[in-house]
Amino acid sequence: MLRNVLLIVCTMISLVFVGNVFAKSCSDMSAEKKLAGAAKNSFLKKCEKDAKASCEADSDEKKLSGAARNSHMKKCVNDAVGAPA
Repeated sequence: MLRNVLLIVCTMISLVFVGNVFAKSCSDMSAEKKLAGAAKNSFLKKCEKDAKASCEADSDEKKLSGAARNSHMKKCVNDAVGAPA
């Protein structure tokens, strides 16, 4: 029983780590695709819109409101969009 619990915990930790390592920001993806000019602006705009929708759904799922929701949304969207490339 303890072995099963330990296995589940280790699996969950490794999945979280792998997910964070391979998560790419919008800026990273635009640089990888070698976008420039209007194509890059369009891609970043859509990516940011998608990130906001995803972060809002996450905030709703976590039942956040007020300052906690605003803080979560700001961090979530900034992490997803990334620094301009």
